[in-house]
Amino acid sequence: MSQPLNIGIVGLGFMAATHIRAYRQVEGARVAAICNPSGRHLDGDFTNVAGNVGATDPVKLDLTGVKATKDFADLLSDPDIHAIDICAPTKAHQELAIAALRAGKHVLCEKPLARTTAVAREIVAEAAKSKGIFMPAMCLRFWPEWAWLKQAVTDGRYGKVLAARFRRVAEPPGWGKNTFFNGAESGGGLFDVHIHDTDFVQFCFGRPRSVFATGYVKFSGAIDHVVTQYEVASGAIVHAEGTWAMSPGFGFNMSYTVNFERATADYDIARGKESLRVAEEGQGSKVVTCEGVDGYVGELKYFVECARAGKAPTVVNAQDGLASVEICEAEERSVNERCIVAL
Repeated sequence: MSQPLNIGIVGLGFMAATHIRAYRQVEGARVAAICNPSGRHLDGDFTNVAGNVGATDPVKLDLTGVKATKDFADLLSDPDIHAIDICAPTKAHQELAIAALRAGKHVLCEKPLARTTAVAREIVAEAAKSKGIFMPAMCLRFWPEWAWLKQAVTDGRYGKVLAARFRRVAEPPGWGKNTFFNGAESGGGLFDVHIHDTDFVQFCFGRPRSVFATGYVKFSGAIDHVVTQYEVASGAIVHAEGTWAMSPGFGFNMSYTVNFERATADYDIARGKESLRVAEEGQGSKVVTCEGVDGYVGELKYFVECARAGKAPTVVNAQDGLASVEICEAEERSVNERCIVAL
């Protein structure tokens, strides 16, 4: 526990820059290596990399003592690299994750875990027999206002949930277009954007019994805009909208509205410091301020703590990553076949 966790990041796009920025706020974490087969950003300069949420300050990684390589095998063979952070495109997750797990490394893998359930199951099976810990990077579970909602649902402070609506809407990504715009590899907006809310629905309400989804293809060849109704065990009305099909210039927004028996919680990232408001019976409406770091820092802090302690993660685990892919795959089938799909 006295030794820092030396982390090798593979895939050097927006998510890598986001993770590097976040690791700077995580005690006990050290970015010790970066890897990109294309050679891009191996100089540590990410100042031209932008994304849709989180901090936006430019990232320049000081490469003093940091290994920079095109060859992933260099990271796996280095005993001083303790963990692998996979920020590569979805199509590479299977090969990279399984190789890292077999090398005995701890592994953090960006979402979605895989494009299909079959591939995700292979990763999970390997994780189950690895000596290293494995965690899918589902940052929403660690976002302060969303963690607050999970706790409010769990402890019943406002009574049971009657209805919940989640919304994550954006223009097409301005980075990684060769990958994202290939729906056969990326899964479109459904798998890349909407999966956050699909995962959060199961986090709060358990695995849905069924899904009914409508959506359309706009540019990727896969579902770029989806609206899904989830049948959950509690009987609450739960639905979510996800898209990256808005016109350029629209930007990004994420929000939720959850109606409890005795209160309504409404979150909208566009409201800034007043993003979360709660209207409670007999008390009117108030702004709720949630302390804590952003979701990226939160998830990486948790991963590092688990890896250094050698304890399997419980806030989000390999099975959760698999389940989110299974549910999204059911939503994709529902859109294409225009039917309710049981889970």
